[in-house]
Amino acid sequence: MSSVLSAYHQRVAQEKRALIVTAATALFLELGYDRTSLARIAERSGVSRATLFKQFPSKAALFDAIVTESWSTADEDDPPPAGNVVDGLTTIGRRYAALLSRPQMTDLFRIVIAELPRFPELAHAQFSQGKMPYFESVRGYLLAEHEAGTVRVEDVDLAATQFLGMVSNYVFWPKLLVPGWEVSAARVAQVVDEAVRTIAARYAATGPGASTND
Repeated sequence: MSSVLSAYHQRVAQEKRALIVTAATALFLELGYDRTSLARIAERSGVSRATLFKQFPSKAALFDAIVTESWSTADEDDPPPAGNVVDGLTTIGRRYAALLSRPQMTDLFRIVIAELPRFPELAHAQFSQGKMPYFESVRGYLLAEHEAGTVRVEDVDLAATQFLGMVSNYVFWPKLLVPGWEVSAARVAQVVDEAVRTIAARYAATGPGASTND
């Protein structure tokens, strides 16, 4: 019985946490970070102040949760296939495109951009806790493939930036700036495939695309 109650309480806590994060995101967009109080967030989310303060003792902690949840994916513990850079990058690219297409990702960037002049720490949190961990996962994949001899990439930071940039520049940034911007699933797949082909050709272990620098 105790295990059943524990699971129930955990589920309820997770549901309330999701309500709080959703309400906070909406209020940060509507009123701005500075004008949004934890009390107002509790009211909007329908939870008690005690419940909110128990999970998030400050707005900074709540924003950190927004960042973490915006960048989290259900498949983050499922690594891309190794040994074939086309298959691996295709998996990474499709996951990245899906991540960038989520409404909460657009909301996160809009909050950060709007509040950057007064609250630069929000941008630092977004970068260090969201963007960089994701970037490091892609960098780590390319480094592993380089060490395995699948590709030849002397500058894995640059290669990861190139690949993610080719995807985000089409899928995400216009959507952030242009109201109503939509990209079809077929077009997203094409964008990812072209980015994969470009990186695979540029960093091929052998052939015209191989680097000759030691």
